[in-house]
Amino acid sequence: MAKISGSEIRPGYVIEHDGGLWVAVKTNTVKPGKGGAYNQVELKNLINGTKLNERFRSAETVEQIRLDLKDFSFLYEQGDALVFMDTESYEQLELAKDFVGERAAFLQDGMMVTVQLYEERPIGISLPDQVTLTITEADPVVRGQTAASSYKPAVLENGIRVLVPPFISAGERIVVDTNEITYMRRAD
Repeated sequence: MAKISGSEIRPGYVIEHDGGLWVAVKTNTVKPGKGGAYNQVELKNLINGTKLNERFRSAETVEQIRLDLKDFSFLYEQGDALVFMDTESYEQLELAKDFVGERAAFLQDGMMVTVQLYEERPIGISLPDQVTLTITEADPVVRGQTAASSYKPAVLENGIRVLVPPFISAGERIVVDTNEITYMRRAD
């Protein structure tokens, strides 16, 4: 762990503040006409997800935390738990579905994910930004609806609903953004 000054905090940095682990979401350097400059930082708690806005002066120091990143392969779902395997040591790791959140629906057998660890304890997970899925249901095209961008609802093979362009039909494979849960393009 390294001590950094409050003015050096940048988005993506993980710091220890008020006894908790926080990730900097946004930073803004403010130089008021009177008084010293400070760094306005929006922080998000890595454990419970709460947000906090904090001012850090350059004279203040905080602990920057280094997280270990490990690659895991998704194996299977077991009740309310998701089981992953470390690709190097073949050890298994169980994470609650709530830990992964709504993006757990995008997990596929053998999918590679990156788990953020702090002192051997998982505190975050990142899935691939895009996945390819098949559409199981799609509404028919409504003729003459060209005045506005006419996206229609569709259901993916994992049960998630997305809006797709009118030319997409059931049975087609599409690429979906896992962060925004939106249609990107047809799969090649």
